[in-house]
Amino acid sequence: MSLAPVKNMLQKVWSTRTGSVLREKYKDLAGYRKIGLLGDDLISEEDPLVQQALKRLPPKASYDRVYRMRRAMQCSLSHTLLPPNEQTKPEDDVPYLQPYINELLREKAEREELDALTKRK
Repeated sequence: MSLAPVKNMLQKVWSTRTGSVLREKYKDLAGYRKIGLLGDDLISEEDPLVQQALKRLPPKASYDRVYRMRRAMQCSLSHTLLPPNEQTKPEDDVPYLQPYINELLREKAEREELDALTKRK
């Protein structure tokens, strides 16, 4: 049994206005905002592509990321949430790492395309 029809249906729902409401509710229920993290803080650092993207971050963004991670770890260890005024607001949860990852993916695709070129006679 193929899951393609289910996947297509979910993509259609996810891209509608209802999907955006569901997406925001899911992000809220995930709880990472309650400990001060941003969505891009959840991206695993084990991938070499992500490691390269982290190296390209400006120093301020890199420092902020480390601060958020340490603060979240402290909340996790003490089993507490941040006060509501310190929690990440939905409008502040903008991707800061994903543009660098996308740029690296484009560079990689371009490099592979150029490597695949052959000389015509």
